[in-house]
Amino acid sequence: MEETYLLNVEGVRKKILHGGRGELPKFITFHFQTLKDNFERTVIDDSREAGMPMEIIVGKMFKIEIWETLLCSMRTGEVAEFWCDAIHTGMYALVSKGMRRIVEGRDPLEGQKHRCGMGNMFDYHSTGYDDLDELQRTPQPLIFIMELFRYKRDTWAMSKEEKLAAVPVLHSEGNRLVLQKEFQRAAEKYQEAVICLRNLQAKEKPWEEGWLKLESLVTPLVLNYCQCQLELGEYYEVLEHTTELLQKHNG
Repeated sequence: MEETYLLNVEGVRKKILHGGRGELPKFITFHFQTLKDNFERTVIDDSREAGMPMEIIVGKMFKIEIWETLLCSMRTGEVAEFWCDAIHTGMYALVSKGMRRIVEGRDPLEGQKHRCGMGNMFDYHSTGYDDLDELQRTPQPLIFIMELFRYKRDTWAMSKEEKLAAVPVLHSEGNRLVLQKEFQRAAEKYQEAVICLRNLQAKEKPWEEGWLKLESLVTPLVLNYCQCQLELGEYYEVLEHTTELLQKHNG
């Protein structure tokens, strides 16, 4: 039987559709569906249709802050529906744009690399998606249906979809560690993300569309890895990786 709860957060209601159990993992993997709060319950995004589950690390300031609150109220195997007032959904259009671009094999940060976070929050230029443009113009309550389904898995054991989902999480974690000047740990995160993408590339024909889309995601990760190696004094490794990139892109 469905039960409705008021979380200890203003403007949020929770309805459990299927119970879960166990402790909340620090590294959360989940599927989500985003719907409008209208009669038709119009679907905006569905990670299952996109073939890419989401992953976040608890406590690492995910861009939609309310999502961490929602997920922390869940347990593995649980499916829950959350109604969130417009005060919590203002950033959704920008985050959704980034997720859609990843699924399309495009750079999720293209067009905003040289702008600060606050600048992006108040950037009301077109996202490139009509439904997201509408959300930017008219902030509104949204419904999120979430299924929390597993703990972190080793890279080698991940499916194609899981590897694609892990890459932006690892990239973000690497960036956070760089800001803390933890260059060795940051390099490991970037390297793990590259390994995920290289494993996927191995199943594509070199220089064809699928391979090139993955390569466009690999390049900034390798450059970030090289930045860390420079800080660590590993100059020969930097030379090796940058030379390989130059040869590949000039070839």
